[in-house]
Amino acid sequence: MPTFYSAIFLLALAGNLLVILTFFHFRRIKTMTDVYLLNLSFADLLFALSLPFWAANSTAAWALGAAACKAVHAAYKLSFYSGMFLLTLIGVERYVVIARAVSARRYRSRAVFLGKASSAAVWAAALIFSLPEMSYAAVVNDTCTPYSSSADKLRVKIQAGQIALAFAVPLLVMSACYSGIVRTLCRARGFQRNKAIKVILAVAAVFLLGQVPYNLVLVVNTAVAANGGTTDCDFENALLYAADVTQCAAFLRCCLNPFVYAFVGVKFRRDLRRLLKDSGCRSHDGLIGFTTGGGGGRGSSGATDTETTTSLSP
Repeated sequence: MPTFYSAIFLLALAGNLLVILTFFHFRRIKTMTDVYLLNLSFADLLFALSLPFWAANSTAAWALGAAACKAVHAAYKLSFYSGMFLLTLIGVERYVVIARAVSARRYRSRAVFLGKASSAAVWAAALIFSLPEMSYAAVVNDTCTPYSSSADKLRVKIQAGQIALAFAVPLLVMSACYSGIVRTLCRARGFQRNKAIKVILAVAAVFLLGQVPYNLVLVVNTAVAANGGTTDCDFENALLYAADVTQCAAFLRCCLNPFVYAFVGVKFRRDLRRLLKDSGCRSHDGLIGFTTGGGGGRGSSGATDTETTTSLSP
């Protein structure tokens, strides 16, 4: 697990910093989705910075005290809640833009402002929902944990709230929004012009594929804790292993999102090429293949993109 956490930390640190630098270097914040994806990168980066502490906590006695324990849990919960809420907002915003295009036009001039305001609300809500676990996090038996035991009643309340607020409700909202988007795109002409939705769907898929197994195990853990724990050692060990494996899979999302941007979004690849070229990291000729996806030519670079399209359009 320490090796796994360390690898995720390095990949997430490099990937999310590149996404953030690309956004700011080219001032590509043009739409609400851009604002949300930038905030999602900040959330992933925040979580990545806590991973070295998770690695240490999994192998040795916690020696950093209660304050650091609370800070690590704060970083994880803020990232978790804000990430899911931001993905929910991305789904809602894309649904309005694509399925309710006429209504969306009246808000176009205020899109970035509305994106920033709603993102601030997301961070505030994530902080509020994180407070219980942050408040009770402590060092128990040389381990940083918010629970005193596997049958802790506080654990039941916190985990049940997390499953409902940060998984079930966002999942329902995103499912409804993306279903409406798919129906609209299937009926509309010029389907190719809406290919930017691939990026959003890919980001949502990465998050959900990591979170669904983790939350299913969390449901079982919550049910066991609500019934006072278990005396079956084999079952408890199996549950612990399942929690470790699915949690590691859930942690992967903070380093996978930048790769989704890079390999699905052509505009992002082009901006990244320009950023590397401007910084002197690579030559222009050596980056053409990366920009065009290995096509060997300039024609596929999308030279007709406008400034009004999302910076993560394919």
